[in-house]
Amino acid sequence: MAKIAKRVKAAREAFAGKANLSVEEAVSLIKSNATAKFDETVEIAMNLGVDPRHADQMVRGVVSLPNGTGKTVRVAVFARGPKADEATAAGADIVGAEDLMETIQSGKIEFDRCIATPDMMPIVGRLGKILGPRNLMPNPKVGTVTMDVTAAVQAAKGGQVQFKAEKAGVVHAGVGKASFDEAKLAENIRAFVDAVSKAKPTGAKGAYMKQVFLSSTMGAGVSVSVDSATQG
Repeated sequence: MAKIAKRVKAAREAFAGKANLSVEEAVSLIKSNATAKFDETVEIAMNLGVDPRHADQMVRGVVSLPNGTGKTVRVAVFARGPKADEATAAGADIVGAEDLMETIQSGKIEFDRCIATPDMMPIVGRLGKILGPRNLMPNPKVGTVTMDVTAAVQAAKGGQVQFKAEKAGVVHAGVGKASFDEAKLAENIRAFVDAVSKAKPTGAKGAYMKQVFLSSTMGAGVSVSVDSATQG
C-alpha cells in the first residue's frame, strides 16, 4: 500500500495545476507518469454538447486508428456455412450461430467485438439485453452487420475503435498504449477526435465539443485544449 500511495502522490503532484494542455504536452505528461507494472492504456474521454436520449442527438461511429490500439481484440462472428469458414480464415476467435447464442446467454462473453452476417440478426436480436449494454451489439452503421466478414474481422483486429455517446453525452475509448511513441499517440488521438467531430448529429445545438480529457489506466486525468485536439 505504501508504494501505491507514494506513486499516487507523485502523480498528483505532477498533474497539479496542469489543464487545457496541448495534445503533445498531455501525452508527454501521461507517458512519464504511467508507472504501473503493465503497459497502461491511454484513454480519451470527450464531453459533448448532446443528449443521446434524443435520437437526433445520438453520437455513434467507428474509426481506424492509424497506429492501432496496441490491444489484442477478440472477435466473435455469427455466421453459417461458407461465411463461417471465411470468418475463421480471417482470424475470428469465435464463430457460431445458435450455439454461440446459447454460450452468450449462459453468461460466457469472451470477446471484445461482435460481427454478424445479416441473415443471423434474428438470432442476434435475442441477445439485445445482454450485448446492448456492453456496446457489443452488431450494427450496420458501424460495419459489424455485413456480408464482408473478412474485412470486418481484419478491421477489428487492426485497430478499429467503435464509439458511442453515453447518457451524459460522454464518449470514451482507448487510443493506444503508454509504450507508444508520443507522435503516434498524438496522431491516434487526433484521428479519434476527428471521427467524433464528423459524427456530429443534426440535433446538436451550441458547442459540440465541450471538453477533452486524457489519462492512462492507473493515472490521473488531464484536460486537453479542444483546439489542439482538432488540429491537423
